[in-house]
Amino acid sequence: MPDTPATVSREEVRHLADLARIELSDDELDHLAPQLAVIIDSVASINQVAAGDIPPTSHALALTNVFREDVVRPGLTADEALSGAPEQEQQRFKVPRILGDEQ
Repeated sequence: MPDTPATVSREEVRHLADLARIELSDDELDHLAPQLAVIIDSVASINQVAAGDIPPTSHALALTNVFREDVVRPGLTADEALSGAPEQEQQRFKVPRILGDEQ
């Protein structure tokens, strides 16, 4: 843990809440201030452990790309793709309308 514990005031929490456009009651401000201080202390303790000679990583094990080569292959024509469609219109699938005119 850091040498001096972090302190977060109600005003700082209120300011953060205002920036995030979150309305907080006085009870919530009192409850969140010590929790944010604990989070800040936790991040500080991790920063103390992190060594400069160890590169940052997102995974414990190295990941390799398992994707196939991007090769252009022939696909379906519009007529072939629409051949099994129950209804079609202007080379598109025709589906029932689900939204009204309210849009």
